[in-house]
Amino acid sequence: MAGRIPEDFINEVRNNVNIVDVISQYVSLEKKGKDYIGLCPFHQEKTPSFTVNEEKQFFKCFGCGKGGNVFKFLMYKDNLTFPESVEQVANFAHIPMPSSYGQTPVQMSPLLKIHQDATSFYHHVLLTTQAGERGMKYARERELSEELLDHFQIGYAPNSENVLLTYLRGKGYSDDNLAKSGLFIQSKDGRLFDRFRDRLMFPLGDESGKVIGFSGRRISQDKTEAKYMNSPETEIFTKSKALFHFSEAKKAARREGHLVLYEGYMDVISAYKAGVHSGIASMGTSLTDQQVYMLKRTSRNIIVNYDGDDPGVHAEERAAKMFQQAGGFNLGIVVLPEKLDPDEYVKKYGAEKYLEEVKGALSPTDFFLKRLAKKYNLKNDRERITFLSEAVKQIAQLSNPVEQDLYIDKLAKQQGVSKDSLKINLMRERRRLFRANRNKGRYQPNNRKETTNPVEFEDNQDTVQPKYDSAQTRLLYLFMHSEQARDYILEQHFLFPDQGYAQIAELWLKFIQTHEETTINSFLDFIPEQLQGIIVNAEMREMPQNFSGREIDEIISSLKKRDINSQLNKLKNKIEDAERRNDNQEILNLTQKILQLKRIKG
Repeated sequence: MAGRIPEDFINEVRNNVNIVDVISQYVSLEKKGKDYIGLCPFHQEKTPSFTVNEEKQFFKCFGCGKGGNVFKFLMYKDNLTFPESVEQVANFAHIPMPSSYGQTPVQMSPLLKIHQDATSFYHHVLLTTQAGERGMKYARERELSEELLDHFQIGYAPNSENVLLTYLRGKGYSDDNLAKSGLFIQSKDGRLFDRFRDRLMFPLGDESGKVIGFSGRRISQDKTEAKYMNSPETEIFTKSKALFHFSEAKKAARREGHLVLYEGYMDVISAYKAGVHSGIASMGTSLTDQQVYMLKRTSRNIIVNYDGDDPGVHAEERAAKMFQQAGGFNLGIVVLPEKLDPDEYVKKYGAEKYLEEVKGALSPTDFFLKRLAKKYNLKNDRERITFLSEAVKQIAQLSNPVEQDLYIDKLAKQQGVSKDSLKINLMRERRRLFRANRNKGRYQPNNRKETTNPVEFEDNQDTVQPKYDSAQTRLLYLFMHSEQARDYILEQHFLFPDQGYAQIAELWLKFIQTHEETTINSFLDFIPEQLQGIIVNAEMREMPQNFSGREIDEIISSLKKRDINSQLNKLKNKIEDAERRNDNQEILNLTQKILQLKRIKG
């Protein structure tokens, strides 16, 4: 970095952004009371434990423990330094960096930088060179306008064994890093050759838009070569955790209200051309659990639109089951007619008709019932009865009684049977499911009892530490939020028993004496990371601001007693050791110390 970022500027950036707006770019947040909740972006979970407090501008995950302010979130999420996170938040808020700071670009890892330069190189070759005319001809045949080529940063890899290698070596990259990038094939004797040749190149980005790999579309008619070739997995690229166009689609999803999942890159691009800007695709592989989780963090509204042929519809069925198993999704499924894929459909029927198909997406139940009906000859009574039985089982899995009634009614009308008879079968199936779930232990009551007294420690060791921490947390909260409480605590000559709490108290005193803006949020940026969690825990507990001297006295007294008890236990252990050594003088000295501590304890 060119220089130190002025503290006034850091405060300006922090005070001019809403942490909810920044985190919403990465996590689908839902308002719950005063807070926003969502699935944690730092670890996998089924039930949201990630909380954002808009009033205090903090985030906290009660699952993995990570927490902090807006800068700390980006440091965790994008592996940034503190200055880099300030710069990124400033860019988000459209606040120009101060001239004194300079314009040195954020440092990237060598592999990310290699991919950034390779993207620029391939794109330049396609648009401006004679070598790229072959790729440009193919792009025109696929109706890829220059606007689309620019948006998706599509390029062309010439049919040469070392053109990219020569270019990147000229940029100063070592062969070691070039080999690690996955963009080259290494021979047995260590020589490097361009991996991608004579292919239209699609950059593959991570969640923040940084290019981490490529997929190359074969241009030649040589069918002995793979139609698509992806980068191999590297330090920065894992196929099962990547989604094409995800970074841009997340932004569009906030406008369009959903994400649309496609099978291929060309489907995403054709849909984009038709007006669906929230399209994404898995990396030429089946949908993975990791990708489902990424989507769940971003948007609960997902539309699946795979190819309309049998393999595509089968893949949609598999994807729908994965989303249902993950839970929490509002899922829609598009099955295009004539077994067309989205790219073919847009070209044949146009953008307007395609948008109608997306808006008319089927619910998962509708989709499964239509798929189920195709398996049976519904003119045959025996097969028709089997179909109705299987259809009721599908409907019984719905938890919403209104949905159950809707589909039972629709099924009865379609098949010309009594709604009441289907409802009887539905009730039987629901009872069967309930018994099955109960036997699996899903309905076990929660017998855990909450403890309410934060300052009494006469308990077993498993419950002592949480109460002890809770008491220190309350005292630290008052120490930092109330000048009156702070003065009162200092008058008692009290020192926090835990080193971390004591350190925070000392640093807070120095901070309020040397800084103009003395908010808790700004304080976080000036203390070691290992101490920040203690403060965030205190802030997220919503403790009352009011207090009494008696409350502080009781907490201090209990903490001192706990500290004395700890010292007594250590002394007793030392006496046992001295007895084994028959060291009578040491036993006498230790006994006197124990008596002295007991007198203090009272």
